[in-house]
Amino acid sequence: MTAAAPLIELRHISKSFGPIDVLQDISLKVHAGEVLCLLGDNGAGKSTLIKILSGVHRPSAGEILLDGRPVAFASPKDAQTCGIATVHQFGGTFPLMSIGRSFFVGVEPTKGWGPFRVFDRKRANTIAVQAVRDFGITRIDDGDRLVGGLSGGERQSLAIARAVHFGARVLILDEPTAALGVKQAAHVLRIINEAKRRGLAVIFITHQVTHAMAVGDHFAVLIRGAIAADFRKGERTREEITDLMAGGEIMAHIEAAIEGAHADT
Repeated sequence: MTAAAPLIELRHISKSFGPIDVLQDISLKVHAGEVLCLLGDNGAGKSTLIKILSGVHRPSAGEILLDGRPVAFASPKDAQTCGIATVHQFGGTFPLMSIGRSFFVGVEPTKGWGPFRVFDRKRANTIAVQAVRDFGITRIDDGDRLVGGLSGGERQSLAIARAVHFGARVLILDEPTAALGVKQAAHVLRIINEAKRRGLAVIFITHQVTHAMAVGDHFAVLIRGAIAADFRKGERTREEITDLMAGGEIMAHIEAAIEGAHADT
């Protein structure tokens, strides 16, 4: 592996369900400290690609490389063990749990001995609050507070901080700003920039071009299961990206071809 090798790479990934081709020949690279924005409208294939990256589905063809080495995920646990964490739209947190309990669900710190071991609430609260505050979300200062009382942006921030705390190297964010207001979305975008600063490879799935342009280094537009465009920051305007996502560029080519055909007759 060289210093310039991508942290995670997809090579010619395809996925079919019976006769239906959902993904076709997807090749993408994401380096450490980089945000790849995966753009596409509903039905573009983004969800299937997420499930392949997170170990839910196996690709029908192609391979995934991590640190330059091929990997195969038999389950989401395999992907998590390799440092791939997925945070879905509603944060993967538990509204009826406290912040400390939600942060450590499944891996709770304990105190005591043998059968008398109990959940170490104080330790869990301290670590959870500090992890979130390290990402700049200073409103959270009480680990006993219920997750359900947090804003959408704070819940997303909690989920991202949890993933990083438990060793995520590749952070997949599935529409984290879709249901948020402007201020809450800004919180999440700040968290994404902080994850990038810490050297994570971030894959930000969204259909909101403005949010993507605020944090993205590398962009890929997915249309009907295939990469329609792959470009770096500054190479396309917001209007061009929006038009491409809507299929406007494809229609423009069709219209130009029709006009050309008429001109020849």
